[in-house]
Amino acid sequence: MTPVSTGEDGADGARVVVPPGERGATRIADRVVAKIASQAAREALGPLPPDAEPPHATVVVHSDDTARVRVHVELGYPGDIGGRCGRVRRQVVERVSVLAGMQVPEVVVQVERLHLAAAPGAARGRTR
Repeated sequence: MTPVSTGEDGADGARVVVPPGERGATRIADRVVAKIASQAAREALGPLPPDAEPPHATVVVHSDDTARVRVHVELGYPGDIGGRCGRVRRQVVERVSVLAGMQVPEVVVQVERLHLAAAPGAARGRTR
Protein backbone atom coordinates (compact mmCIF):
# COMPACT_ATOMS: atom_id res chain seq x y z
CA MET A 1 0.00 0.00 0.00
CA THR A 2 1.21 3.51 -0.74
CA PRO A 3 1.68 5.89 2.20
CA VAL A 4 -0.67 8.87 2.24
CA SER A 5 0.70 12.32 2.84
CA THR A 6 -1.19 14.90 4.84
CA GLY A 7 -0.06 17.59 2.41
CA GLU A 8 1.79 19.35 5.23
CA ASP A 9 5.47 19.56 5.76
CA GLY A 10 7.00 18.55 9.05
CA ALA A 11 9.42 20.72 11.06
CA ASP A 12 12.36 19.54 8.97
CA GLY A 13 10.58 20.19 5.63
CA ALA A 14 9.75 16.51 4.98
CA ARG A 15 6.21 15.39 4.20
CA VAL A 16 4.26 13.88 7.11
CA VAL A 17 2.99 10.39 6.26
CA VAL A 18 -0.09 9.04 8.06
CA PRO A 19 -0.09 5.26 8.62
CA PRO A 20 -3.16 3.36 7.30
CA GLY A 21 -4.50 2.55 10.78
CA GLU A 22 -4.64 6.22 11.76
CA ARG A 23 -6.38 7.68 8.69
CA GLY A 24 -9.93 7.26 9.92
CA ALA A 25 -12.78 4.98 9.02
CA THR A 26 -15.76 4.86 6.72
CA ARG A 27 -19.10 4.51 8.47
CA ILE A 28 -22.07 3.26 6.48
CA ALA A 29 -25.38 4.64 7.75
CA ASP A 30 -28.15 2.32 8.95
CA ARG A 31 -30.52 3.62 6.27
CA VAL A 32 -28.06 2.72 3.50
CA VAL A 33 -27.79 -0.85 4.77
CA ALA A 34 -31.60 -0.95 5.09
CA LYS A 35 -31.95 -0.01 1.41
CA ILE A 36 -29.50 -2.75 0.44
CA ALA A 37 -31.45 -5.27 2.55
CA SER A 38 -34.80 -4.17 1.07
CA GLN A 39 -33.50 -4.56 -2.48
CA ALA A 40 -32.01 -7.96 -1.63
CA ALA A 41 -35.39 -9.10 -0.28
CA ARG A 42 -37.10 -7.95 -3.51
CA GLU A 43 -34.56 -9.93 -5.53
CA ALA A 44 -35.12 -13.05 -3.42
CA LEU A 45 -38.92 -12.91 -3.55
CA GLY A 46 -39.39 -12.24 -7.24
CA PRO A 47 -42.85 -11.13 -8.40
CA LEU A 48 -45.21 -10.14 -5.61
CA PRO A 49 -49.00 -10.32 -5.52
CA PRO A 50 -50.54 -7.28 -7.26
CA ASP A 51 -51.68 -5.51 -4.09
CA ALA A 52 -48.60 -6.33 -1.95
CA GLU A 53 -46.30 -3.67 -0.58
CA PRO A 54 -42.63 -4.13 -1.49
CA PRO A 55 -40.33 -5.42 1.27
CA HIS A 56 -38.80 -2.89 3.60
CA ALA A 57 -36.09 -3.29 6.22
CA THR A 58 -34.89 -1.76 9.45
CA VAL A 59 -31.24 -2.12 10.41
CA VAL A 60 -29.00 -1.47 13.37
CA VAL A 61 -25.30 -1.18 12.48
CA HIS A 62 -22.84 -1.85 15.28
CA SER A 63 -19.32 -0.43 15.61
CA ASP A 64 -17.72 -3.82 14.92
CA ASP A 65 -19.03 -3.80 11.31
CA THR A 66 -22.00 -6.03 12.00
CA ALA A 67 -25.59 -5.33 11.09
CA ARG A 68 -28.77 -6.73 12.59
CA VAL A 69 -31.57 -6.70 10.04
CA ARG A 70 -35.36 -6.98 10.23
CA VAL A 71 -37.15 -7.36 6.89
CA HIS A 72 -40.93 -6.89 6.57
CA VAL A 73 -42.54 -8.77 3.67
CA GLU A 74 -45.95 -9.57 2.22
CA LEU A 75 -46.29 -12.97 0.53
CA GLY A 76 -48.71 -14.78 -1.72
CA TYR A 77 -50.62 -17.70 -0.20
CA PRO A 78 -50.66 -20.64 -0.61
CA GLY A 79 -46.94 -21.05 -1.01
CA ASP A 80 -43.79 -22.20 0.74
CA ILE A 81 -43.57 -19.44 3.34
CA GLY A 82 -40.58 -20.94 5.17
CA GLY A 83 -38.66 -21.50 1.95
CA ARG A 84 -39.25 -17.95 0.74
CA CYS A 85 -38.22 -16.50 4.11
CA GLY A 86 -35.05 -18.61 3.98
CA ARG A 87 -34.20 -17.26 0.52
CA VAL A 88 -34.72 -13.72 1.80
CA ARG A 89 -32.36 -14.35 4.75
CA ARG A 90 -29.62 -15.81 2.55
CA GLN A 91 -29.89 -13.05 -0.07
CA VAL A 92 -29.82 -10.27 2.55
CA VAL A 93 -26.73 -11.74 4.25
CA GLU A 94 -24.95 -12.16 0.90
CA ARG A 95 -25.76 -8.70 -0.53
CA VAL A 96 -25.04 -6.73 2.68
CA SER A 97 -21.77 -8.63 3.08
CA VAL A 98 -20.67 -7.93 -0.52
CA LEU A 99 -21.93 -4.36 -0.92
CA ALA A 100 -21.34 -2.95 2.57
CA GLY A 101 -18.57 -5.24 3.82
CA MET A 102 -20.51 -6.11 6.98
CA GLN A 103 -21.21 -9.32 8.78
CA VAL A 104 -24.92 -10.06 9.28
CA PRO A 105 -25.37 -12.43 12.23
CA GLU A 106 -29.13 -11.93 12.41
CA VAL A 107 -31.86 -11.46 9.80
CA VAL A 108 -35.43 -11.51 11.06
CA VAL A 109 -38.02 -11.92 8.32
CA GLN A 110 -41.40 -10.71 9.50
CA VAL A 111 -44.37 -11.70 7.34
CA GLU A 112 -46.75 -8.76 7.61
CA ARG A 113 -49.53 -10.07 5.41
CA LEU A 114 -50.49 -13.06 3.27
CA HIS A 115 -52.30 -12.45 -0.01
CA LEU A 116 -54.69 -15.22 -1.02
CA ALA A 117 -54.17 -16.24 -4.63
CA ALA A 118 -57.50 -16.89 -6.34
CA ALA A 119 -57.70 -20.27 -8.04
CA PRO A 120 -58.16 -20.10 -11.81
CA GLY A 121 -61.88 -20.00 -12.65
CA ALA A 122 -62.90 -19.49 -9.03
CA ALA A 123 -65.89 -17.24 -8.46
CA ARG A 124 -65.24 -14.01 -6.62
CA GLY A 125 -67.42 -12.96 -3.76
CA ARG A 126 -70.45 -14.79 -2.43
CA THR A 127 -72.08 -17.38 -4.64
CA ARG A 128 -75.19 -17.86 -2.54
